[in-house]
Amino acid sequence: MQLVDWLIVLVYLVLSLGLGLYLSRKASGSLVDFFVSGRSLPWWLAGTSMAATTFSIDTPLYIAGVVGNRGIAGNWEWWSFGISHLIMIYIFARMWRRSEIVTDAELTEIRYGGSIAALLRGTKAFLFAVPINCIAIGYAMLAMVKVVGALEIWQSLGIAPEASSVKLWSVLGVSILVLVYAGFAGLWGVVATDFFQFFFALLGAMIVAVVAINHVGGIHQLIPKVQEVTQQDVLAFFPLTVGSGGISWSETAGISASTFCAYVFLQWWAWRRSDGGGEFVQRLAASKNEADAEKAAWLFNIFHYVIRTWPWILVALAAMVIYPDLADRELGYPKLMLDFLPRGILGIVVTSLIAAFMSTVSTSINWGASYLTNDLYLRFVHPQASESELVLVGRIASVLVTVLGAIAAFFATDVATVFRLVIAIGTGPGLVLMLRWFWWRINAAAELTAMVAGFVVGFGTSVVPVIQIPDFGWRLLVTAGITGVLWVVVMLLTPPESDTTLDEFYRRVRPAGPGWKRQQLRTGLAPIQDLEHDLKRVLASILLMFGAMLAIGGFLLLKPLTGWVSLVIAVLGWMWLRQIKGSRE
Repeated sequence: MQLVDWLIVLVYLVLSLGLGLYLSRKASGSLVDFFVSGRSLPWWLAGTSMAATTFSIDTPLYIAGVVGNRGIAGNWEWWSFGISHLIMIYIFARMWRRSEIVTDAELTEIRYGGSIAALLRGTKAFLFAVPINCIAIGYAMLAMVKVVGALEIWQSLGIAPEASSVKLWSVLGVSILVLVYAGFAGLWGVVATDFFQFFFALLGAMIVAVVAINHVGGIHQLIPKVQEVTQQDVLAFFPLTVGSGGISWSETAGISASTFCAYVFLQWWAWRRSDGGGEFVQRLAASKNEADAEKAAWLFNIFHYVIRTWPWILVALAAMVIYPDLADRELGYPKLMLDFLPRGILGIVVTSLIAAFMSTVSTSINWGASYLTNDLYLRFVHPQASESELVLVGRIASVLVTVLGAIAAFFATDVATVFRLVIAIGTGPGLVLMLRWFWWRINAAAELTAMVAGFVVGFGTSVVPVIQIPDFGWRLLVTAGITGVLWVVVMLLTPPESDTTLDEFYRRVRPAGPGWKRQQLRTGLAPIQDLEHDLKRVLASILLMFGAMLAIGGFLLLKPLTGWVSLVIAVLGWMWLRQIKGSRE
């Protein structure tokens, strides 16, 4: 890092902080202004912000580690969530916007009634705001610390602290930076800066990819060199082989058959965000209207899966060739930056990583603070709190969430391991969260059981030495299975929600499907959406998005057959989607 690089970073930080503080005025009016932008976000801003939130500084490091250790097929660990994200577009986005909530935890006392619903809301708010959210903030901060260490930023300033001091001061520095940025701006400041941060971060990823590939002699040289440095089938998109005996599991696959099957057939519906969830719900609830919420969800999917996937993977493959003996594969990305980027360009790419970091952590801070403020303080501590008091509490809560996230970062060591822990402790309640929208019989006791059981079993099988399950796929299956049995039993042993509660929820959201026939008859209101029609659109969009994503990868990595087959699938999905839309018109 030379003077020109530092100047680029400094200018960016000043502009971002200035924009955030300027927009803080829009967040000071009320709780709704601070946490959901007064429900006035346009779709392009909400969708880009969703994409920026999922593009943190940890992401390129995580993918470098995944590809280096498990091959390209290992990316199904996060690609599989694309199924639930496409379901979110056509089924859940409009219902979330109609519910007019501030947080997804607030929905529990709209969908359910009584003391159990209140307990569920409080428990969910605490778990999501503190352990789950702070672990997520922690691994983003951990990635920032790794980049600071790999780029020798302290040394470039003439400081040579011990390793423990480097981690401590790096965590403190980034924590203060993000707190100042996110604590005052509210969601308006977060999403406005997200818009610029996303494209800046994407530019940085593309620069690193181009420089790294050029260094190894281009794609045509990269592919054979990758195959030389590893015994695994790193370049396979699926951990399968096709031979005379048919399709079989690849013996050189970087992931087990059980893990891959858990990704594709279980993870997307069993995870706690199967119906959108968390920060995405915050953006959907903040959109101008239902149509904008649906468009925002589509834009996010395009940015997240189709556009961003391959620059990261190309960099990971180049790092395998250039640093074949690198012990920590996650450091391949920052090492490429340090070794091959000239001054000025290095500053731009480092700034892009800082932009990615700020976009994700600022969102997590605002999101976590929304639970503490709306679902704990306002609901249980001071229900008569004024709007100005709630905004102040939101800012104080932002400080608390940041401090806890920094503590998690200080004790974490591996980005990919922490990411898997986040998945493990969030697996289990997903099916309940989806069914509660379409089946009146789901009650608060069932959802509470699913949430707590999933967290406890996932944490136990991942962290407690006595009951750890080494294979990740079996770990997810055990967590989902135990959780499923428990919530079904609890649901059958406890009474359903009252007709008054169910009717009020139906009037507000107007969900589709056969699970609400009694409520339709009692209220005399027809559902707003057509579930069968929406499910067809989901299937078509799965063909379109995954076909487009794999087609780009096939052509980039010199797999023309994969590219053309995937492209045909994408086109068929697009034509089917248009035909479904035309049939409704």
